[in-house]
Amino acid sequence: MGVVNHEQTHVRRSSSMSFALRWKHENLRMISIIALISFAMTFMFLMMLYGTTTKRVSLVVDGVEQTFQTRQGDLQRILDEQGIAVGEYDRLSHSLGAKVKSGDRITIEKAKPVQLTADGETSTVYTTGKTVKGALADLHIELGELDKVTPALDAEITDGTGIQVVRVKKELEEVKEPIAFETVKQNEPQLLKGKEQVIQEGQEGVLLKKKEKVFEDGKLVSEQVVDQQVQSQSVQKIVAVGTKNPVVVLSSTTPNMDEVTKNGITFGYKQVLNNVKMTAYTAGVASTGKSSSHPAYGLTSSGTRVMEGRTIAVDPKVIPIGWWVYIEGLGFRRAEDTGGAVKGNHIDVYFESRDYAIRFGSKRGYTVYVIGPKKPTAD
Repeated sequence: MGVVNHEQTHVRRSSSMSFALRWKHENLRMISIIALISFAMTFMFLMMLYGTTTKRVSLVVDGVEQTFQTRQGDLQRILDEQGIAVGEYDRLSHSLGAKVKSGDRITIEKAKPVQLTADGETSTVYTTGKTVKGALADLHIELGELDKVTPALDAEITDGTGIQVVRVKKELEEVKEPIAFETVKQNEPQLLKGKEQVIQEGQEGVLLKKKEKVFEDGKLVSEQVVDQQVQSQSVQKIVAVGTKNPVVVLSSTTPNMDEVTKNGITFGYKQVLNNVKMTAYTAGVASTGKSSSHPAYGLTSSGTRVMEGRTIAVDPKVIPIGWWVYIEGLGFRRAEDTGGAVKGNHIDVYFESRDYAIRFGSKRGYTVYVIGPKKPTAD
């Protein structure tokens, strides 16, 4: 009987199993690759199938909506298919390369060119706004409370519409204006005629005004006073105006001013005194302080004895002592006396009767012609 060799049998079995394992390992990789390629091809096929599937799409152009069916897969091809051109400034809800699915709603807003003038510049811009207000919002043009817009905000936008924005600004300004002072003139009897003297200097006041100025695009177009108040009052200028007649130093050589006829007598005169004050006096104690027993009773300051109808007391600076005058309503008189109260255009007329002198009192408005040292006569 033969002997069985077990070792040889084991080797053969091991070789068979190893071969099977190698074959399985190598083919498993290929199977995976084939499966992956099959999946990709299937996916692409499905995608192609999906892309060519009829889709229902809604397209809204400037608010007008239309719904249609298409086999096109992206937006640009759909628009080309529908003959819709898209401008550079038009607004789309989807990008032109976007894939479109059935049921999609695509909006397109057409932009219109407008001439915009704002902030010192004029340019052509494009907007999808339907009204002026919408266009300004679309162009990010902010309006101030006072700004003016032409045309009106609710006006419809068309191609080439001109929109003008005027920037309006108001400013309040305080200004000070002088208040002219008033000049007041007052008569001053102690000042010679023709002379003036400032008693109080004038001073301008100050008027505070609040002005509202309106600017349009930086240019002043109007202004008005909205409030005003006196900050300081003006002060009057007071001027004294002389009314005193100048003192004329008369002498026998002073030429006559003119001739006049009074009571049938024509005479020349050297000066006319107007609005002369007249009073009366006697030789007694009440007027002179001298009684009848006084040694100088009845004597004038010039040394003559008083005589009614002739003697008058004067201011020697106005009428020289010894000169004759003619007093309207009284007649010719001679300047022979003086008195402490007799100054300027003032004449004190001598009367014998104290009662008559009292009744004569004090009167104004007399005209006096100063004649000279010689009394006029009718000859």
